[in-house]
Amino acid sequence: MSDGGVTGLLRSLGTGHRPRIFVLGAVLTCLAPLGKTQDSAGVLLDLGDQERRLILQHGPWPQPWSPDPSNRVSGKPEAIALGERLFFDARLSSNGSVSCATCHVPERGWTDGRKLAVGMGEVDRNTPSLLNIRHNRWFGWDGANDTLWAQNVRPLLDAREMGLTEKRIAEFIRGDREYACRFGKTFGAPPAADDEAVVVAVGKALAAFQETLVTGRTAFDEFRDALARGDRAAASRYPAPAQRGLRIFVGKGNCNLCHFGPMFSHGEFHEIGIPVFKKSGGVDWGRYEGIKRLRASRFNLLGAYNDDPKRADGIATRHVALLPQTFEQFKVPGLRNVAATAPYMHNGHLATLPDVVRHYSEINLALLHVAHVYFDPLVPEAIPTDTLLKPLNLTQGEMADVAAFLATLTDPGSLKPRSVAADNSSCK
Repeated sequence: MSDGGVTGLLRSLGTGHRPRIFVLGAVLTCLAPLGKTQDSAGVLLDLGDQERRLILQHGPWPQPWSPDPSNRVSGKPEAIALGERLFFDARLSSNGSVSCATCHVPERGWTDGRKLAVGMGEVDRNTPSLLNIRHNRWFGWDGANDTLWAQNVRPLLDAREMGLTEKRIAEFIRGDREYACRFGKTFGAPPAADDEAVVVAVGKALAAFQETLVTGRTAFDEFRDALARGDRAAASRYPAPAQRGLRIFVGKGNCNLCHFGPMFSHGEFHEIGIPVFKKSGGVDWGRYEGIKRLRASRFNLLGAYNDDPKRADGIATRHVALLPQTFEQFKVPGLRNVAATAPYMHNGHLATLPDVVRHYSEINLALLHVAHVYFDPLVPEAIPTDTLLKPLNLTQGEMADVAAFLATLTDPGSLKPRSVAADNSSCK
């Protein structure tokens, strides 16, 4: 596709009715086989040393994997198989109609395409993708959990999501012959008499499965690696609009200050001028309330359910600061597969990727609390010295280029339908 074709397509996405399929179509267009250059001239921008250095920081991909020390069954095949079955089982809800996959739909990028998630009822936040979730430090839009397994416990017990009690979950696992068998093979013992311990174990099995949900390589990764090895021919196959958008991303846009590294996120929280009034009423205070819940949780890394006896991974939890600046802050999401996970922001406020780019281009600083001043919440004594957000005032063409770049972060192979794998175990 020519520069004008990409730009025109992405401009059209910013107006009128914007069905999600068109965004995905733009993704797949940008991700055409690398042997077929979208720009007939095979253009490679003359990138400066600083630009190259910043681009290279967003890789390599995929990242190495290591088991979660707080979860003793992390990476264990039996746990992955158990967690996968639990993930797709609607019996793990109060009325038997809702499973984890109800909101985290594989072919929708493990989201649901809704502004606000709907389980037993509508909740206050957008469903985040589970892809690459194993690389996170905090979990949930407000970071109220510091492990993936603890994050899994929350929706099971939330009346608006899956609506269960600890007692009912534990009785279900104990009373189902297959699950009781799989539980024993996974944890080395039958389900305990302690209901809470069984629920935590369910969360850890679900986490073991979710850790396997990782995106593959993308057109951006091929471009980034070509730059790293000095292969101009391979790098020039990357679409010219995406190259221009990437230059803005690491340049005047300063997007990489928050969307940093191979995951395109530094994993922390910011306020970005998105309304925080909840549809159900009241205000969503984001990270501030998340820190309070994190500290109060029996399931955090400082508690008894951390399988790492040294609690070495709980340092951040112990020292995270409850500061007024954290009001209205929400987690900075990773951008891999971002073009396939609309709508965006903690409450689905922005419908399309071009809408997101336009938001940052035209952001009104008067809508921010105080978090437009850059600081690290883990280092509260540090003095804020820089303004993080400011209107970028991008042209229509520049906004289209940034959206074209973001589209190349998608792995189409990760958007395939998925169901429970065939049962080859002895638990039948």
